[in-house]
Amino acid sequence: MKVAVVGATGLVGTKMLQVLAERNFPLTDLVPVASERSVGKEVVFKGKSYKVVSMEDAIAAKPDVALFSAGGSTSLEWAPKFAEAGITVIDNSSAWRMDPSKPLIVPEINADVLTSADKIIANPNCSTIQMVVALNPLHKEYGIRRLVVSTYQSVTGTGVKAVTQLMNEREGIGGEMAYKYPIDLNVIPQIDVFMDNGYTKEEMKMVNETKKIMRDDSIRVTATTVRIPVMGGHSESVNVEFNKDFDLTEIRSLLSEAPGVILVDDPANAQYPMPKDAHEKDDVFVGRLRRDESQPNTLNMWIVSDNLRKGAATNAVQIAEYLLGKNLL
Repeated sequence: MKVAVVGATGLVGTKMLQVLAERNFPLTDLVPVASERSVGKEVVFKGKSYKVVSMEDAIAAKPDVALFSAGGSTSLEWAPKFAEAGITVIDNSSAWRMDPSKPLIVPEINADVLTSADKIIANPNCSTIQMVVALNPLHKEYGIRRLVVSTYQSVTGTGVKAVTQLMNEREGIGGEMAYKYPIDLNVIPQIDVFMDNGYTKEEMKMVNETKKIMRDDSIRVTATTVRIPVMGGHSESVNVEFNKDFDLTEIRSLLSEAPGVILVDDPANAQYPMPKDAHEKDDVFVGRLRRDESQPNTLNMWIVSDNLRKGAATNAVQIAEYLLGKNLL
């Protein structure tokens, strides 16, 4: 089993290598890939050094699967070339997510749609992944009519440059800016570019990807995505209107039993999910469960997950694990 990691020197690529090692993914050879300026550098995986190679050399190495985290334009150009060579691509960018011919996969929800013919598989947006993992068991039971979500997203979602900006600002050091504005002691209500409808691209990703993953175009979604000065994970306040009424005890039971979900909901003891507790964990943490008293059949919930792990690297590796387990690679 030969695995390529494209974008191996970036934040998500580095996390992919870490997750592959932690989960003991049964690879026999690793092919780390990065931009031309990084070719020849070395990455360490399970105590062994591997030289970073070019895209062309990676294709020539004929890996079984390639985990991509190198940006949308790179994926648009190179994923088809890998696929043509018979390599299964699991792509972390937004390039293929809404292509109707490409599956958009969260393993706990819709891995069953995958076949050996799927050579480009899209990994969803980080904020979408954690939300749908928590919502899927509730949707099955009550049917989701409408979602109102506000996100509180970690600077790690932007990358190393954003982490550096935050740390520089905390220490009073000047430097390159990942954002138009300071992020320390501030929140920025813009993630990605604005669209014609006044929403950002990130917000529209949550709208469109949720429907595709959950296989239900009737779900109405509206989102506000916000960058905050934290690391460790993304947080989301989600207001869910169901088609049917619910019992809070049953909601807690469904979430407690849901794959990939950990319920942290004990307000009497001030127990609720926080990014610092989700950091370096693969689960989606859910709490602050309460009925919306302003309208019927509606629940408020708080969802937190490590955006570099379940929101990106872990989800991609889990897709590869599923393909391997089903002999689809």
